[in-house]
Amino acid sequence: MLKAINISKDFNDGARDDLHVLKDITFTLEHAETSAIIGSSGSGKTTLLNILGGLDEPDSGQVFLNDVDVHKLSEKERCIVRNKNFGFIYQFHHLLPEFTALENVAMPLLIKGDSVEQATLRAEKVLDDVGLKPRLHHKPSELSGGERQRAAIARALVHQPECILADEPTGNLDRKNAEQAIDLIINLNKEYNTSLVIVTHDLKIAERMSSIYTLEDGVLKAV
Repeated sequence: MLKAINISKDFNDGARDDLHVLKDITFTLEHAETSAIIGSSGSGKTTLLNILGGLDEPDSGQVFLNDVDVHKLSEKERCIVRNKNFGFIYQFHHLLPEFTALENVAMPLLIKGDSVEQATLRAEKVLDDVGLKPRLHHKPSELSGGERQRAAIARALVHQPECILADEPTGNLDRKNAEQAIDLIINLNKEYNTSLVIVTHDLKIAERMSSIYTLEDGVLKAV
């Protein structure tokens, strides 16, 4: 479903030689498969995730989503692919503060072109699935940290994407809320029959995935 071939990425801040963040990385994710990428801070995990999701460009290599080369698409076409096929979950929820939980979760559907009625009904269903039915009309500032992350999970799943890309989704939560968030992601991933790539430094989380990779010195290896 998702395939990366010989992905490389360098950075140069002008003060030193090029930093080879990713070196000829090949990665494959099947439909409904779950995969974890672990590595130290600064190892390039987020960069790789962004390239897989079409948010960043590799210096070389290809990323195929259902046999379509994502990085040969125009920016407009990539935006359509991202909105339709990917759901993104980050360490920080990135909810829009001026909107309610319901409005935040409905946003991807409205951008896609669904009617307000359709988007609202679907957002209510997914928020109910993550246990936030009583909090539909609360703004992010009125939600706890765990509730905000659950709303972010709902937003990532509301349009039923083929693949969820999660970047340290529990990194800003205490242990109890982190465990609840991971349980939600895994259970809903099964219910919605999506694929999942999760970047994490938590081995307990990684071990719950069907495959684990390490990223070290720019090289990705299966565990």
